[in-house]
Amino acid sequence: MGFQRVAPVGADVLSERAATMREYLQKSQSITDTVVSILGSFDHRLSALETAIRPTQIKTHAIQRAHENIDKTSKAAEVILARFDLSRQAEAKILKGPHEDLESYLEAIEELRSNIQFFSNNKSFKSSDGVLNHANNLLAKTIAKLEEEFKATLIILQLHLFASCVFSKPVEPERLFEGLPNALRPSAESPGNQGNSSSKNPSPYNHHEHHNNHLENSVYTLPTLIPRGFTILPLLHNLAQQMVQAGHKEQLLKIYRDTRSSVLEESLRKLGVEKLSKDDVQKMQWDVLEAKIGNWIHFMRIAVKLLFAGERIVCDQMFEGIDSLRDRCFAEVTASSVAVLLSFGDAIAKSKRSPEKLFVLLDMYEIMRELHSEIETLFKGKACSEIRESALGLTKRLAQTAQETFGDFEEAVEKDATKTAVLDGTVHPLTSYVINYVKFLFDYQSTLKQLFQEFETGEESHAQLASVTRRIMQALQTNLDGKSKQYKDSALTNLFLMNNIHYMVRSVRRSEAKDLLGDDWIQRHRRIVERHAKQYKRIAWAKILQCLSIQGSLSSIGGGSSIGVDGGNSSGVSRAIVKDRLKTFNIQFEELHQRQSQWTVPDSELRESLRLAVAEVLLPAYRYFIKRYGALVESGKTPQKYIRYSAEDLDHMLGDFFEGKAINEPRRIKQIKSAFYSIPKIFGESRIVEYSIEENVISPSKQEILIDNKQHYKFLGKGIDMISLIKLDVEDGKIVRHEDRWDKKPLRNRETVKLPIVGRVLELTRRGSMLATHAMMGFGKDPTV
Repeated sequence: MGFQRVAPVGADVLSERAATMREYLQKSQSITDTVVSILGSFDHRLSALETAIRPTQIKTHAIQRAHENIDKTSKAAEVILARFDLSRQAEAKILKGPHEDLESYLEAIEELRSNIQFFSNNKSFKSSDGVLNHANNLLAKTIAKLEEEFKATLIILQLHLFASCVFSKPVEPERLFEGLPNALRPSAESPGNQGNSSSKNPSPYNHHEHHNNHLENSVYTLPTLIPRGFTILPLLHNLAQQMVQAGHKEQLLKIYRDTRSSVLEESLRKLGVEKLSKDDVQKMQWDVLEAKIGNWIHFMRIAVKLLFAGERIVCDQMFEGIDSLRDRCFAEVTASSVAVLLSFGDAIAKSKRSPEKLFVLLDMYEIMRELHSEIETLFKGKACSEIRESALGLTKRLAQTAQETFGDFEEAVEKDATKTAVLDGTVHPLTSYVINYVKFLFDYQSTLKQLFQEFETGEESHAQLASVTRRIMQALQTNLDGKSKQYKDSALTNLFLMNNIHYMVRSVRRSEAKDLLGDDWIQRHRRIVERHAKQYKRIAWAKILQCLSIQGSLSSIGGGSSIGVDGGNSSGVSRAIVKDRLKTFNIQFEELHQRQSQWTVPDSELRESLRLAVAEVLLPAYRYFIKRYGALVESGKTPQKYIRYSAEDLDHMLGDFFEGKAINEPRRIKQIKSAFYSIPKIFGESRIVEYSIEENVISPSKQEILIDNKQHYKFLGKGIDMISLIKLDVEDGKIVRHEDRWDKKPLRNRETVKLPIVGRVLELTRRGSMLATHAMMGFGKDPTV
């Protein structure tokens, strides 16, 4: 019943609302139509307005474009005018030349290059071609002037190099020596300071004394090639850059090389570096060559660590940023100097091998190994590859030659056929030479091990050195066995072998060879020494000991009265037998004393032990013989004729054995001494201030005798001091060369003066004076005799 009452009311409301909405919609449509009508009228008006103002817009845009074109043209004109102004300014600076203001000159070149680039990119301008032609011609002239300026500036640099105060000089040796470690600097008292450059440097063996000083870790001070505050290097750098940019790289290289290489070569020449060929090396006397090798080692250090290192710094600074030239310039500047240094080493490596060259070869190999890393660093890059390969090639050739010389030495020791015998049985020169050789080898242990590694054989370098040393010692022993057969006296044969093998053992015990050869080697060879000592004693003294034995003599005795040792009848030994035995003993002992006093046992301990061994056999036998049979002689006439010596006398005389007392000086040396001592005959007053004769063993068959004599004498009332040095080269006992030096300087002869004919005249004059002097004074007598 409730729903029937509400339903009519709800329908009416909805109907009213629908009517209202319909009315609003009709109004909205009416408004929309009105708006559309208004907008349509606006569109028509705007189209008309647009049509009306279009001509004005077109004119306005045209005016704006015209203004923009005017601005662009104005700016372009300003740029072109500025370029013309720059060209005129640059041309004015260039025409003045680089001498007044080099920096402004270089700036002008940069401006000129910039203008050329600009006009090359803007060839549409009417005047572009003319401007470009003019600028290029001007630039060509500029580069020509730059080359002249670069060369002139290099010359100025050359005048300042190597001296902060003194100009126009290459590096002086003294400046370089200042950069060396103290151990390598020449001593102040060196004769080299008086003009002989070769004497300023240590000899190869002196050099080797520094092996353990680790010189490779020492500090080297590079010479100041360009003084501090000197601004020419940056200018050269700028000049170099300009020339490279202009395409004149080769001209730049040639100018730099020609200028700097000559300075470097002159520096080495002043140091003492010589250009020597293989033939020059072959002709040299060994002592001269040895000194030059010592100098070469010194020169290599100085060249690489100081000169080349300093040159590399200058080159790197000058060509910084120009990688294509930096290494190439350094290579070409140093190539000639490096070639001169390496050529000498190559000549030595290819020269005739001889044992005495081994140590200088090792020294040379060692310095090349020491400098290897620095050479690799300094001479880096493809341009320097040939120099690096040359240095490495020399190192390998030196190693090869040293190894071959090592093998030659072993063979030479075993086959040495020196005929000069040591008459007194002492240590043979070959033995001392070989032992000293082996001792030197141990100073080079690290170098030898490095050398062995160059030629790997699968064996450790330490074991290789031990094996080589054993073979050398065995070769020496084999040779000594052969030389011992030269003696006719077997006792001297055994004494000779005893002396030499004892010298080998003693030397090994006192050197590093002990650890290498081992105790077994030492003990085995000590037994060999003892065996030869026993053999000597048996052979030398067996016969004389038989004189002190009466055994077996009774069967030949036919009776006669005899007196026993206790004063009664003896056991049948006759006085005549005893006298004969004593007489024979005296003769044999005196002969042994005379002969064996000339023999030598140089080692004092071995000498005393050998005397004691003889005394222990001889003296008891002699005492026993005199005690038992002496009464037979003493009871007769003139017993002292037969019993000449007491046991104490014999013991005292044994003290003369093995002293080498009767060895005479060589006849030639006596003659030379007599000539010196004859000088007082022709001078009113004279005295010998100093006198010495020194003999140096160069090799088993070669000796050097130095006779040094200083005298003070008066001639015509004037006091004069005379100093002379005679150097004799002896081979196989013969003097093959002699050299006279007055005041220890070589005499003027055909080899020491510029004109050989003048030297020949001087030689003949001296010879005539010598003959006249000898005729006047004869030969004198050695006052020390």
